[in-house]
Amino acid sequence: MLVVVGRIGRPHGIRGEVTVEVRSDSPDVRFAPGSVLVTEPARLGPLTVAAVRWHSGRLLMLVEGLHDRNGAEALRGAVLSVEVDDADAPEDPEEFFDHQLRGLAVVTTGGEVVGTIDDVIHLPSQDLLSVRRADGREVLVPFVAEIVPEIDVEAGRVVVTLPPGLLELDDPDDDSPEPPAATRSHQPKAGPKSRPPLSLPTDLAAGAAGPGAPDEG
Repeated sequence: MLVVVGRIGRPHGIRGEVTVEVRSDSPDVRFAPGSVLVTEPARLGPLTVAAVRWHSGRLLMLVEGLHDRNGAEALRGAVLSVEVDDADAPEDPEEFFDHQLRGLAVVTTGGEVVGTIDDVIHLPSQDLLSVRRADGREVLVPFVAEIVPEIDVEAGRVVVTLPPGLLELDDPDDDSPEPPAATRSHQPKAGPKSRPPLSLPTDLAAGAAGPGAPDEG
């Protein structure tokens, strides 16, 4: 199983170093020299870690065969994943891999059925649950503790407290003014996913690419 562990940001310096937006609770393990990282898009990898260091709270990484800023710039935006055993699970009970969430039923605190989690979308600023409704429409739910207060994998359900109007955002028969987007104040890490302040393991299942994509880890 592929698990998302980071995303390459801007180049650092002129020797090929890149900044990495870490999405793992174990960066020292996931980005250890010699580690092989799968990339999305695939044409940019795989990448082998040559060296890493921390600078002002950011992870800087050198990859084998990359020695200049132009090469580093070409990698910007690549999502990084690693292979993990399918049996692996986050140690923290409040953390989840993407594959654990896909297929769970989504209900409101009042018992109304919203739909089923189709995927987990990992954006630079936040994570979203892609929920498929019975009529086939997709609803994107911010994956934060205030909106997703309960996840019960064994029971196969997720309980949500949806902002007013969220379910009507994509309703083709709704002519009312579009309500403001829900406030998203937390930025969970990839890898096991967590709902800020709750969390999935920071190694995110690379689910951002869609069903079958890697989990974050």
